[in-house]
Amino acid sequence: MRLTRTSDLWWKNAVVYCLDVETYQDGDGDGIGDFTGLTQRIDHLVRLGVTCVWLMPFYPTAERDDGYDITDFYGVDPRLGTLGDFTEFVRTARDRGIRVIADLVVNHTSDRHPWFRESRSSRTSARRDWYVWCDEPPEDGPKGVVFPDAEQSPWEYDEETGQYYLHRFYRQQPDLNVANPAVRDEIARIMGFWTQLGLSGFRVDAVPFLLETDGQEDAGQLPDPHDYLADLRSFLGRRNGEAVLLGEVNLPHPDTMRFFGDPEAGRCEELDMCFDFIGMQKMYLSFARGEAGPLAAALRERPEAPRDGHWATFVRNHDELTLDKLDDGERDEVFAAFGPDEDMRLYGRGLRRRLPPMVGGDRRRVELAYSLLFTLPGTPVLFYGEEIGMGENLAAEGRQAVRTPMQWTADEGGGFSTAPGGDFPNPMTEGAYGPERVNVRDQAHDPDSLLSRVRSLVERYREAPELAWGRTEVLDADDPGVLAHFSSLPEGAVLALHNFSDRRVAAATTVPGLEGGRRLTDMFTGDVVEAAAGGRVGVELAPYGYRWLRVDTPLDDPERTGGV
Repeated sequence: MRLTRTSDLWWKNAVVYCLDVETYQDGDGDGIGDFTGLTQRIDHLVRLGVTCVWLMPFYPTAERDDGYDITDFYGVDPRLGTLGDFTEFVRTARDRGIRVIADLVVNHTSDRHPWFRESRSSRTSARRDWYVWCDEPPEDGPKGVVFPDAEQSPWEYDEETGQYYLHRFYRQQPDLNVANPAVRDEIARIMGFWTQLGLSGFRVDAVPFLLETDGQEDAGQLPDPHDYLADLRSFLGRRNGEAVLLGEVNLPHPDTMRFFGDPEAGRCEELDMCFDFIGMQKMYLSFARGEAGPLAAALRERPEAPRDGHWATFVRNHDELTLDKLDDGERDEVFAAFGPDEDMRLYGRGLRRRLPPMVGGDRRRVELAYSLLFTLPGTPVLFYGEEIGMGENLAAEGRQAVRTPMQWTADEGGGFSTAPGGDFPNPMTEGAYGPERVNVRDQAHDPDSLLSRVRSLVERYREAPELAWGRTEVLDADDPGVLAHFSSLPEGAVLALHNFSDRRVAAATTVPGLEGGRRLTDMFTGDVVEAAAGGRVGVELAPYGYRWLRVDTPLDDPERTGGV
């Protein structure tokens, strides 16, 4: 098969697993997760089939934005361990076939960072221009804020020097001035430092904000910010040829494409991967309606990533489940279905919930979502706890509702820590989704558990290079509840069928390249399905059911196997 570049593009068929060190496993009994505990749990990740761990921020922090308010980009928060503990984890993971990437949060710092303290010490400070200052907020500068419930303006007045500084996030997170060459050089040093310690890349936080220059008096004379992102990509490639940049770019598909690089170049010169926020949001609209149409339309409209680029797919990320790219009516539909109470919503645009409670614990709908995750075109990204069906704790503040401690056992503390629960970073989930009912140990050896099913999905995904490397087409299905998509390479192909409805359906579609008829094999059961002449394939799907059907022989039309 056309896999000649896998050694360089390992992330195209990776299984990425996002976790927060402080809520994953406490190794020293103080109530806080740490790198020692994380290293002890590496076997769970291996058994799950994870090939890349994405670490949320673990750097020293003022702890006013769950680690995203960084006070030192070159260290490990003492609560989580030492640089030695970090290096031991990265080495152990790599020995087990798992690469590690980490959050790169460089569009802002904490206001307690030494750089900002020096910057605000006087208008003539050597680091004054490391941040964005002005006498009065410019009329053409940024107007909106990321957290509208907490901030009214992206400008904060500094009493000490009598000027305003820019902060698109919280006021305690002043924006760095990435137009300053000294700041750009420092960001490159940060990337080089962690790459030298073993990281295989970075998930770049809030990329559009990182590149935005609105509000700077000389914005018209500044270099193209995309040139800067291309420079970072080039620098990282020189340091580590296999390293990846995964970007958080929550924009419409055509705008997101610009962050891969110059569209006319046809290759990735900036980010290697971008999250498909539009597809994720349309998926939830399809769930709410019980119809495949919204997701099918989003996939058809999504541009193909440039050569060597890829989309990243996810069921939910580590923040609120954002729905900001749906229109008001569509968002209200999803809210009504999955977040009927105001306390379940955040910022008026998203849900601070995990999937199982959103669907009332309906195992069929949960499985449907993760079957989609591993068959839709793109690299699948799991958030810790999804593999066992963890729920949220709405008693926690804001986004912290979905960042509760990992549930390993039914014991007090969920096997996360032996410390009293009051010492945990976030409160443990309780009730129907608490550790006494949802945990790794109980599910690990239960063949019918969600954990076993997710492991099976990962195994089938790894056995089907077509899903990662092939050409994917969304096909017409005879029933509005059914999504049919077909991924193909010259040597084989996979047809995936998913039923979004609560009724049994006869799913039928015409598969291009199977005009001469074929045998298709169910990748989970081994059952055989015959494609009729003309490429017609028909199967029955249970309510919220799905099938992965493999075509093991070459297609009639080789032009439909253009690969990546």
